[in-house]
Amino acid sequence: MSVEQIKTVCVVGAGQMGGGIAQVCATAGYRVLLSDISLERAEVGRNKVVAQVRRLVEKATLTAEVAEQIEARLIATAAGLSEADLIIEAATENVELKLQLLRNADAAAQPHAILATNTSSISITRLASVTSRPAQVVGLHFMNPVPLMKLVEIVRGLETSDATLATARALSLSLGKEVIVSRDHPGFVVNRMLVPLVNEAIFALQEDLATVSDIDQGARLGLNHPMGPLELADLIGLDTVLAITEVLQSEFGDTKYRASTLLRNMVAAGRLGKKSRRGFYDYDERGKKLGEAPLFGSTSRVPQ
Repeated sequence: MSVEQIKTVCVVGAGQMGGGIAQVCATAGYRVLLSDISLERAEVGRNKVVAQVRRLVEKATLTAEVAEQIEARLIATAAGLSEADLIIEAATENVELKLQLLRNADAAAQPHAILATNTSSISITRLASVTSRPAQVVGLHFMNPVPLMKLVEIVRGLETSDATLATARALSLSLGKEVIVSRDHPGFVVNRMLVPLVNEAIFALQEDLATVSDIDQGARLGLNHPMGPLELADLIGLDTVLAITEVLQSEFGDTKYRASTLLRNMVAAGRLGKKSRRGFYDYDERGKKLGEAPLFGSTSRVPQ
């Protein structure tokens, strides 16, 4: 199937990533079905996208007419799989959940439909193996926040066809993104580099090497990174960082990928970053960073 044949995209998972993917697809002119386990959850996700689009109008980044067109293309649903030419799974980084969602998508989708997954670390080949169309399964790893980040990392499974890869590339370009292609190895390209860096920064904080702010400032000014690794972890979601770390350690069998105790404890405490309004920093209801979040009592430094 060529990209010209893709008219309807179904995004499965109406959370932060799914909403962002839905937004860029609708902005590019595709009819988008934003699907979740219930219509209520899908509508919550759609409302967040609509609010984001309307903020762009307030900032004069979009015209009101264009915003209305985007909203009209975006439909909340608890179904939608059978209508789509492309299905993009965007659920949390849980292998069993993703396997089940891809089984469901395969059973409901039209024969020509491509099944894509936004996984950031899980094997595309493994996910494709539970479908009847592994040649039509591909990784489309969008970066967070999707509307702002230019990269899409396309991951080719062992059975992904040349045609599916070409369509995935053309689709990504039609969204205004830049593309890199990765083979199907744990963490792919971006997270193979990024997540060990983030985890090492958390180890540094755990060992009381420096404060949260100083670690992030070191990366911004010393490494010329636009955002420090701890603030980035908050943006990604600490549960997602932990899940990717566990995939890397499990698949490579190398202890250098082991997750820090502090990361595990923060996830266990529900301090997941920006989406829970508390991680290494505190955030207001609109996601604005307020300052360092205390880790123990009144101090953000971890006692020895």
